Amino acid sequence: MLELLEIRFVDVIDVLLVGLLIYGLFRALRGTSALNIFLVILALYIAWIIFKALDMRLISFVLGQVLGGGVIVILIIFQQDVRRFLLNIGNRITPVLKRSFLGRILRTGHKDAISFAVLEEITAACKHMSEKKTGALIVLTHENTLTDYIETGDEVDAVISRRMIESIFFKNAPLHDGAVIMSQSRIIAARCTLPMSDNAGLPAHYGMRHKAALGISEVSDALAVVVSEETGEIWIADNGRYKSISSITELRRAIEDSYK
Repeated sequence: MLELLEIRFVDVIDVLLVGLLIYGLFRALRGTSALNIFLVILALYIAWIIFKALDMRLISFVLGQVLGGGVIVILIIFQQDVRRFLLNIGNRITPVLKRSFLGRILRTGHKDAISFAVLEEITAACKHMSEKKTGALIVLTHENTLTDYIETGDEVDAVISRRMIESIFFKNAPLHDGAVIMSQSRIIAARCTLPMSDNAGLPAHYGMRHKAALGISEVSDALAVVVSEETGEIWIADNGRYKSISSITELRRAIEDSYK
């Protein structure tokens, strides 16, 4: 009996690692529709462990089959949600790996830089559009090129300037709907379609631009800047998180920090 109660140090580590894994998954899925699915699977798995420990063979067998086949069915039905979840996890882990010694050796991507002149053009355009309450959605790429999303829009390939940005988002302009994607010192494309976030924590008054900005930040390392058409509020989304910007100085600092 005492042997059955014997707990090794490695068992404690094992339990802690499983606990951290479950906690990490819970935090990553919190605020999304996938959280309910995760909680159901977790409850079924715990029940399966209990029934198996009690030697209840029939119910253990049934739950085992449900869990085995159910995971595959879920992956097929919710493949887009699973893809977004895995991309979100990858975006959180990648910066840590890149700072490691092995990451620096294997690194092949190049992170874009932003010049002071380009930064001034972007922030000046956002300031003016905010004052005029002109809606805008600007995506600044880093290592992820966002080719799939660029192809949904119209190629522009122009130097970044305040006048160009404002002319694109002018209310009656043909390219004002959708997002503008920028890379380095150039506007790559306009009228681009972005993935929508299903984050339930977003305030109800935030519209499609806000959801699209948060969505692209969840599936890539890009920074998205939103100017609200209703309020003129400036808002950024980065790494699956969103923040309201109170001044152009704060916006300039946020953009600079995203390139570090």
